Amino acid sequence: MELRKAVFAGSWYPERASACEAQIEQFLAGDDPASGADGQWCAGIVPHAGWYYSGRIACQVINRLKRVEATDLVVVFGMHLRPGDANHMMPTGAWETPFGPLPVAESLAEALMQRFAFQVETPRRFMQDNTIELQLPFVKYLLDPARILAIGVPPQTASLEIGRAVADWARTHNQRLIVIGSTDLTHYGPNYGFSPQGKGDQSVAWVREQNDRRVIEAMLRMAPEAVIEEGLSHQNACCAGAAATAIAAAGRMGATRANPVAYATSHDLSPGESFVGYVGVVMGR
Repeated sequence: MELRKAVFAGSWYPERASACEAQIEQFLAGDDPASGADGQWCAGIVPHAGWYYSGRIACQVINRLKRVEATDLVVVFGMHLRPGDANHMMPTGAWETPFGPLPVAESLAEALMQRFAFQVETPRRFMQDNTIELQLPFVKYLLDPARILAIGVPPQTASLEIGRAVADWARTHNQRLIVIGSTDLTHYGPNYGFSPQGKGDQSVAWVREQNDRRVIEAMLRMAPEAVIEEGLSHQNACCAGAAATAIAAAGRMGATRANPVAYATSHDLSPGESFVGYVGVVMGR
C-alpha cells in the first residue's frame, strides 16, 4: 500500500502525533458536541486554513460526526478548482497522517470511475492542495475510519451527482459513511484582489454580516446549487463545489437539517487589510 506523503505537516499543522494530539485536545477543551444538537450528524462543512486560524472550527465539526459504532468510510470533498476543471481523485494507496495511514476506499473509487471522469492522482504524482490534507489528522484521530476517499470537485452542478453517487454506493454496500466538504469563505483585501468595501472596520463587518452570511444561509438551507451560485457570483466560497457536493451527499443520506457550529475570520487573530472567513456546519436528521 503506497503512501501519499503529507506535505503541509510541520507548517500548516504539527508534524508529530503528540503535538497534533495536544492541539486537538486544546481545540476541543470546553466544547460540548451535544450542545444544541439532538440529531444524528452524518456530514459537515469545514474550513481549511492553517490550524492556527481555522483548526478549532474544523476539529469541532469533525468531533460532532463521531458515532458510537465504528465508521467504515469517510469521503472528503475539496480542492481549489474552477468551473470546467476536471474532477480529481487518488483511487489507490493511502494518505499519511501523524497518527498513521488512512487507506483509500479503492472499491468506491473504482465504482465512481466507471460513472465519472477524473484526473487520476497517485501517491507519487498529485496536486499539492491543503483543503483535504488539513482535515486528515482530525479524521484519523477522532473518527479512525476503515477507509477514506478524497475527491476534488469543481463548482458546477455536475459535481453534485458525485456526492449522491457516493451516498448511494455506501447504502448499497452497507457502509457507515461520513461526508466532509472543505471550503473557506470570502478572501478579502489586497492580497486577494477583492476589496469592494474598501478598508477598515466596515470591510470586516460587510464580510461577516453580509457576504459570508449569504453563502452560510445557503448551506443552512441545504441548497447545493445556491452554494455554487453564491461562490461564483459573490466570491464567498473558495471551494463552493466541495461544500455543495457534501450537501448533496448528505441530502441523499437522509439529512434534513443543518446546524452552524462556529464562525470566525482570520482578522480575529491577525487584524489586517486582508483576511478570510471560516464556517463550520453539521448536517443530519
